[in-house]
Amino acid sequence: MSYVAKSPWVIHYDGSSCNGCDIEVLACLTPMYDVERFGIINTGNPKHADVFLVTGSVNEQNKAVVKQIYDQMVEPKVVVAVGICANNGGVFRECYNIMGGVDTVIPVDVYVPGCAARPEAIIDGVVKGLGVLEEKRKAMDSGMPAATSAEDNAGKEEA
Repeated sequence: MSYVAKSPWVIHYDGSSCNGCDIEVLACLTPMYDVERFGIINTGNPKHADVFLVTGSVNEQNKAVVKQIYDQMVEPKVVVAVGICANNGGVFRECYNIMGGVDTVIPVDVYVPGCAARPEAIIDGVVKGLGVLEEKRKAMDSGMPAATSAEDNAGKEEA
């Protein structure tokens, strides 16, 4: 059975941002986009999540939280960095406490560009993440170790 055929559960975390991308993530849940019709479900429990959707940059105060959420997720898992702040720190990257994008703390599988990222791009990023999740699942089932994002920079997707 295809792993993507199951309903993917997404956990969302806002590192530190202007909340523009968070508003667009919430727009994905409204009737106009209604991602639940595709089976995508938002959860608050990292142990149930397949996809880690991160908005905002990583700073000194939240780097441990981002790492902890990632570590609590069960393999296989996918990280989607939404917006320019999550990708590289964005307009806040020169601030004294900003470490940069999410990939400074955890491996990222899919980058969704934009400031703020459009709901269509966010949905596309999650769908691309599901493809990566399927590859990781097949690698686990075959007994081969799946390449992590840190090991396979050329394989990173951009939505």
